[in-house]
Amino acid sequence: MKHLTYIVPFTIAILMTACGSPDKKAELESLKKQQSEIKDKIATLEAELAKSGEGKKEPGRDVAITKVELGPFSHLIEVQAKVEGEDNVMVSPETPGTISKIFVKAGDRVNAGTVLAELESNVYMKSLEEMQSAREFANTLFQKQKSLWDQKIGTEIQYLQAKNNLESIDRKMATVRQQLEMTRIKSPINGSVDIVDLKVGQAFSPGMPGLRVVNFSKLKVQAEVAEAYISKVEKGDPVEVYFPDQKITTKATITYAGKVIDPINRTFRVEVNMSGKEASLHPNQVAIVRIADYKSDKAIALPLAIVQNTPEGSYLFVAENGKAKKQMVKTGLNYAGKLEILEGLNAGDMVISSGYQDLIDGQKINL
Repeated sequence: MKHLTYIVPFTIAILMTACGSPDKKAELESLKKQQSEIKDKIATLEAELAKSGEGKKEPGRDVAITKVELGPFSHLIEVQAKVEGEDNVMVSPETPGTISKIFVKAGDRVNAGTVLAELESNVYMKSLEEMQSAREFANTLFQKQKSLWDQKIGTEIQYLQAKNNLESIDRKMATVRQQLEMTRIKSPINGSVDIVDLKVGQAFSPGMPGLRVVNFSKLKVQAEVAEAYISKVEKGDPVEVYFPDQKITTKATITYAGKVIDPINRTFRVEVNMSGKEASLHPNQVAIVRIADYKSDKAIALPLAIVQNTPEGSYLFVAENGKAKKQMVKTGLNYAGKLEILEGLNAGDMVISSGYQDLIDGQKINL
């Protein structure tokens, strides 16, 4: 009731002013002085009440909440890969020689058996011509010896020698023809010529690069995956294939998952068939394969940022009865900014998803 002592004079002064005092200037100065004293007293009383807990209470923290729901969650591993032709063949000759003719250029469509280039074959051609003359002579002798043998003239050994000579020349001619055929470099598959890195007069030997034929109708993406995932990756698993150059993502399935670990880089091979998508792809193009090594259809997945970590464990805040409650949780894998919560939350819980910074357990909140 102390503040009433100041309020009553203030009221009386107002009434006196209303009645029309002759010294208005003095009255005004007196009122201002009293007003200042009242403000100071009010501030003092408010401070005393605040200390005793009867003053203004601290307002609640404004937060946003998210209702916990069960849904699908997947963890993906990303592996760099490249596009390869199912039929991608470097073509080289079966015998060494010098290139005499080139019949194709890069981009040409070819079929299996199409002659791509030829090596010098003059030596084999001359050998055939010589053998052809020798065969004609050997055949004449054989026919005459056979005629005599049919008439029981001459000995059997003469007949057999003539026959053997003719057959020997035929075998030699077959060998030369085969060697001549080996000078013709043919495509082993249907496809398109991708590389022609040859010149007439250039020496060309088995195993040398120079011609490549690719079947673009059968492309695949091939990746090397770390051995740690060999028990988690199987043929038929769904994957995402991302092509960074074209910014294209496509869904596919694993068509081959190797079971042998490369002893050098400790990886195993994974292949994804790209049938039907060949028009936009090119051999040796870079790709990224995303493979799901873990998935759950009924998981609790929350933004990674709202889960805080301490030496005692991970926790987040939930809204309960208008207050923030610190909730310890057990976490699993995280991917793409989402973290799976294994224990500590149930469907329907209200998680504080915004304004959780610097919250205190039990602090009042405004939703």
